[in-house]
Amino acid sequence: MSARVLSLIFWLMLSAPALAVTGNAPPAATWAARPIVMIVDARDDLCTGTALARDLVLTAAHCVNRPVDYTIKPYQTGVQIPVRTVVRHPRFDYASYAASRATADIALLKLAAPLPDVVVPATLAAPRRVAVGETLTIAGFGVTLAGTARGLGLPRMATLTVTGKPGSLQIRLYDDATRNLRIGLGGCTGDSGAPAFDGDGPMIIGVVSWSTAPGDEEGCGGLTGVTPLLLYRDWIVDTARKINSPIAP
Repeated sequence: MSARVLSLIFWLMLSAPALAVTGNAPPAATWAARPIVMIVDARDDLCTGTALARDLVLTAAHCVNRPVDYTIKPYQTGVQIPVRTVVRHPRFDYASYAASRATADIALLKLAAPLPDVVVPATLAAPRRVAVGETLTIAGFGVTLAGTARGLGLPRMATLTVTGKPGSLQIRLYDDATRNLRIGLGGCTGDSGAPAFDGDGPMIIGVVSWSTAPGDEEGCGGLTGVTPLLLYRDWIVDTARKINSPIAP
């Protein structure tokens, strides 16, 4: 393991800016893997994003909150594409995010060049509220074991169950097999910004924002927090049009 990777893991453990699919999550199926890309900053920190157009990527605002350069890296080619413009939702508040309060953790990235044809853009799911007991699928490039680099950069997916009191500001997911009582599948380091898909197809209903270990402890494998797109869908469509990357409403 390189010193750069160790440095990345240490920084992520301290500041928790990104999340991954822990446990024995399977490789992401074709429909879930083809829209997702890695987002790498000037310090080699990694998040996940989803292509909405050939030159437009959706991710979490906290992933691109620092004034540094960002690039997009499709795992299929490994060729990095510079990010030309970062647009965070105007109601995103990093202090609220850091204090574990719900905020508009959504951002769009305009790329300097088109993504390769092997990346197939996803679509926005129909706007709706989810209910307790429903399942959503997340797919990302994060680690499979918290505090290590195991699995980092490989696309994996997990189908998780909605729990708690889902609303328009936040959705909480857990592994139905472990129910937040012991470590199970869920978001972890590297999965922030990953899509939460509605159904068995690339239709995005939310973006992964945070995770906990079982019992609301710090870590992964307990709860996965998702920012639903319900309140932000119109902003995504309007912003995409303004930066000349129109997507289907």
